[in-house]
Amino acid sequence: MSNVKDMMIRKPSLKYRNVREYEGKYYDWEAGEHLLRKGTVVDEVFHPLEHDIRFIKDLQVPMRDGVKILTDVYLPVGVPLSFPEGDTMDLSSDSKTIEAPSGAVGGASFPAIIAWSPYGKNSGNADRFKNLFGLLGLDQKRMSGLQKFEGPDPDYWCAQGYAIVYPDPRGIGRSEGDSTMLGTQEGQDGADLVEWVARQPWCNGKVAMSGTSYLSFSQWFIAAERPEHLVCTQVTEALTDGYRDMCLVGGMPDYVFTEGIQNNHEGFGLREDVAEESRQYPFANHPLWQDKIARVWDIEIPILVVASYSNVLHTDGTFRAWRQLGSKEKWLRIHDNLEWQDYYEPKYVEERLRFFDYYMKGIDNGWKDTPTVRYCLHDMEGHNKVDQPATEFPPVGTEYKKLYLNGLTRQLQSEAPATDTLAFYLCESDAPKASFYLTVNEETNFIGYPKAHLFVEADGSDEMDLFLIVQKLDNQFNVLRQFTIPSLSPRTHDMLENHGGVAKYSGPYGRLRVSRRHTEVSPRGGLEGAIPYLTFDREEKLSKGEIVEIEVPLAPTGLTLYPGETLRFMVSSQNITGNVHPGVPAYVSPDNHGRHIIHCGGEYQSYLQIGVLK
Repeated sequence: MSNVKDMMIRKPSLKYRNVREYEGKYYDWEAGEHLLRKGTVVDEVFHPLEHDIRFIKDLQVPMRDGVKILTDVYLPVGVPLSFPEGDTMDLSSDSKTIEAPSGAVGGASFPAIIAWSPYGKNSGNADRFKNLFGLLGLDQKRMSGLQKFEGPDPDYWCAQGYAIVYPDPRGIGRSEGDSTMLGTQEGQDGADLVEWVARQPWCNGKVAMSGTSYLSFSQWFIAAERPEHLVCTQVTEALTDGYRDMCLVGGMPDYVFTEGIQNNHEGFGLREDVAEESRQYPFANHPLWQDKIARVWDIEIPILVVASYSNVLHTDGTFRAWRQLGSKEKWLRIHDNLEWQDYYEPKYVEERLRFFDYYMKGIDNGWKDTPTVRYCLHDMEGHNKVDQPATEFPPVGTEYKKLYLNGLTRQLQSEAPATDTLAFYLCESDAPKASFYLTVNEETNFIGYPKAHLFVEADGSDEMDLFLIVQKLDNQFNVLRQFTIPSLSPRTHDMLENHGGVAKYSGPYGRLRVSRRHTEVSPRGGLEGAIPYLTFDREEKLSKGEIVEIEVPLAPTGLTLYPGETLRFMVSSQNITGNVHPGVPAYVSPDNHGRHIIHCGGEYQSYLQIGVLK
């Protein structure tokens, strides 16, 4: 890792703001122990605390290189605050020091759950986050306001007999050091925290992790370090590859979302500028990007993975991790809505409790009888099927079919056209896209990992940025989409109608910068024949008149069509799915010019391959 650290591009961190807007209600509380009484209202948008909770602010945790990070801990009432004899805690930026109780031991101890992210350890009730859930239709009265943004709610979990641990990683807030994003450094730091927590008198030596988005993809890197006391973990929606899933999806240099995440890196040191690294290191075989691939095959602890088909940021990485995990005891549940809604849904909070109780408390609650896979099928018409049990994904009985493109009729058909037919569009036109239809005569469930196998030509440029999607059309040929939020206010509808890739599902999608089309046999979990492995390690520009063969993986899907409805496969030079979420500009290709041609038939057998569940 030392060489990788030398390759990181560093800039001064954004100035840390210890204010209510950033740190939440308890930003100005003294370091140490506090009692939060039942009935306390953290903020009016949340429910009053339903239980007494012990809140310990700004515990100092040493990392293996001597850097110290700060963490908060929430404990069930009745646990005496105790530290190893002689410990002191340097708790604040003005070097105020508090002596810990000497020799205090004993009392109850609990399994602990860590939520690791750079968003601020008290951020769940901070002004910058507290209204976001409500804006996207989540009933915030489900939560107490103590939860770290995207993390478990201490009000619930402490009542179930768990300690909740919320750290600020190195370089974040008042934690020492320089911040990084993804990779071995974050994995090692998280592993060090796991082992520190396990040694505390309020912990029974068993540690897990939970949370969604960043709080989940950090888990891959931490669990891959195999800390001894990490008993199990629960991941909800998590990318696994910094290059392929975030910074250069499809090989396209899209930095805006990464720059937005980096704006959360407030502290007193330096921060890693991953967006600038994307510019300086454009290929995935660079050591820095290799370090940002989570070694999920090294994870062997029990794990519950929650995924969706619809999250343009997380879907591919979550399913990739599921395929590659080294764990023998692993479960996959695929939901049909927004990750936050699912994570805080009481039914699935209780499911998570059953998982943790089984492995961290030894409670025989029948968890092992949970189906290995539970998938869902979207019909975009209000009748999604969820929690469908299976032993694998895609389910047994899935058959992959090749649907050949006919450039003349614009149909998807079972046999390739005998001669080459062309489909093309002008990139600068009002409709820079080519669509192909398949109308079904009976109810059909498309599922699994689609891919496109195409022969393409650029007329007027040496580059092509291609955006692909499979959509469902009703029997009047209207495009059907599903908002993944439970309720839609007029304001939210305005923001998301043409944007918001994480909050609206239109079907399986993919994209590729054609000069980075090189594929090889996947080193791990590639499902050969179904999921192409793009190396993104070279650039092969197109020559005038050159026809190149490409394979583009599309996101996994489960999609139901009824008789008379149509499957639409679209290729475009425009970013079809739009931005990741409101406020983040969607990627616009600077290199799409002239005419894009798709060759269909004869020696150029272009097709969409998609699974059908029998």
